[in-house]
Amino acid sequence: MATRTSSLVVEAAGVRRSFGDTVVLDGVDVSIDRGEVVALLGASGSGKSTLLRILAGLDEEAGGSVSVPASRAVVFQEHRLLPWKRVADNVALGVRTGDAAQRTADALAEVGLADRGGAWPAELSGGQSQRVAIARALIRRPDLLLLDEPFGALDALNRLKMQALFGRLRAAHGFAALLVTHDVDEAILLADRLLVLDGGRIAETIEVDLDHPRAVDAPGFGALRRRLLTLLRVPASPDEEQNEE
Repeated sequence: MATRTSSLVVEAAGVRRSFGDTVVLDGVDVSIDRGEVVALLGASGSGKSTLLRILAGLDEEAGGSVSVPASRAVVFQEHRLLPWKRVADNVALGVRTGDAAQRTADALAEVGLADRGGAWPAELSGGQSQRVAIARALIRRPDLLLLDEPFGALDALNRLKMQALFGRLRAAHGFAALLVTHDVDEAILLADRLLVLDGGRIAETIEVDLDHPRAVDAPGFGALRRRLLTLLRVPASPDEEQNEE
């Protein structure tokens, strides 16, 4: 897996991945520019998480070419905190720089947990645990942030708070990001570009030409949402679902 120094942070071409006789990715091309947020959508089992794992360097069995920055971090749906380490130690895990303590404090402050460094993971709420997971990614100062359904396990209110936090962090740090999500609204709210994965290939690429900060009632949001739901073959309303039956 090569690294890049150009304005393209990610450049993947002809990515293929099979599991036995099942072809999950069949020649996927993906590029992400510096500072760009790309949302990847598709049906369950369409290969979204597989592609993310390939870009993260966690799957070496894929074919094709992949170029990514050396500085990258992953945030999963589950926070994956080590229960025997305190919050600050979880954030600093694997960081060997002399300023690790200060970087840990800064990262926790950025996610609103400046006073929780000494807590145990069991003492945190679900939303707080996911904030720690994001802080653990931020401390590495990544050029590329890979997020696999990062807010999927949260309740609706915490999900909205985390989406707003992501927007603030993106503005502050300027990292590029690939966001895997099933949530159409979340994708439109956060991403500059939307990719729809279907049949092992990128079936559609959509530029999101909406000003930040975005809201679901903003002009153009509803039309884009309906377009995405159509591409994903999801009824936009109960009436449409009944008609399909």
